Amino acid sequence: MSLERLLNLNCNPLEYSAASLAFIGDGVFEIMVREHLVCKGNCPAGKLHKQAVAMVRCEAQAQYAKLLLPLLNKEEEAAFKRGRNHSGARVPQNASVAEYRTATGLEALFGYIYLKGDIPRLRELFSAITQPNE
Repeated sequence: MSLERLLNLNCNPLEYSAASLAFIGDGVFEIMVREHLVCKGNCPAGKLHKQAVAMVRCEAQAQYAKLLLPLLNKEEEAAFKRGRNHSGARVPQNASVAEYRTATGLEALFGYIYLKGDIPRLRELFSAITQPNE
């Protein structure tokens, strides 16, 4: 079974800015984290929220990016670098500039792959983050 994008509107991810890719990628990554946590087992929403926050923080996303970089093809690496090199928003207090930029790169990567419609690749990369020893 192959899923497609939620709305499946016509758009080419190469035409979008790094900020736009990171914007959509942030949402894609968040929904994948939430689904991952919910499907691990039923627990109170407050506990789910704390677990989700731990996974979507800049520091965690920067670590995930380091795991994924060796797995990326040239096109994906370019999307990651576009996001990483974008210097738009202000850096959160609890993160370094390097962590923030790397996390933005991860979000841009997820946004790029999502807009391409390559849901199996999103799953593959997310699995590498959540199950790195398998």
